[in-house]
Formats: sequence, structure tokens, C-alpha cells
Amino acid sequence: MSSPERERLAGELQLAMRRSTMFTVLLHHATASKAGMNVTDAQCVNALSLDGPQTPGQLAQLMGITTGGAITAVIDRLERAGYVRRTRDPDDRRRVIVELVEGNVAEFGRYFEPIRRSYWERTASYTDEQLAFLLDWLRGSNEQMPGIIDEIRRLA
Repeated sequence: MSSPERERLAGELQLAMRRSTMFTVLLHHATASKAGMNVTDAQCVNALSLDGPQTPGQLAQLMGITTGGAITAVIDRLERAGYVRRTRDPDDRRRVIVELVEGNVAEFGRYFEPIRRSYWERTASYTDEQLAFLLDWLRGSNEQMPGIIDEIRRLA
């Protein structure tokens, strides 16, 4: 059931999410720039940090770039910078696996210290129930995002 107050709150929430998304994009541009890389390269590092070693094809699909030259160029740049290394899949030697060089990625992670600090300061005042609610909401949003991104990529 819709009410004027609910519509107002939902509208304000949508605007707040747009602003949050804008600041997240700007944050990632700033951190990537500090590390001497572009945002796509930085997000590949982030994906490997979150999900572990991946094939170039998996990274290309996630980033929405071609599996040939584009992802190869990303991996080449990250390898030259010392953030990743290519290894062979132990189960199929024909497959390449891209994995992080942990010590060098830790150096990149220092650029996220201000956001980490802010996060812990902000969450300190929330109850366990409030944190559980926020976690549930964010997990639900994250589950929907790959499908939404695919839908946007298919738009004419």
C-alpha cells in the first residue's frame, strides 16, 4: 500500500543512493589514480580480492570488456605493476589463472584506509539489529546487480 509519506521516503532513498553511487565512482577514480591505474584495472584487482583467482574470461565478463585484447591489456598492465601474476590451472594446463600478488595489493589497499575508518566510525553507533537489516538490504541489492548490469549492457 502506497502512502504519500512512503513515496516521499522512497524518493529520498533513491536520491541518496544515486548520490552514494556517484561518490563511490569518484572514490574509485581517486584511489585508482593514486595507485597509477585506471578504474577498470583497479576493479579487476578488487574482483580478485573479493572472489579469488579467476580466468581472464571471467574477469572480462565481469568488467564488460572483450576476452581478447582488452582483458589481455588489463592483465598485462596489472602484471607489470606487480599487482597480479598469471599461473597455469593445475587441473588444465591450457588455462591461465590470474591471481593477486598479496603484498603489492596491500599497498593499494592503503588508499582505502579513510573509507575503512569512516565505515567503522559510522557503524559503531548502530545496533546489531540495524546492522543486520543493512546487511540484508545490501546483499539483496548486490544479488540483483549482475542482472541489472547485463540488462543495461543489452539496451539499444
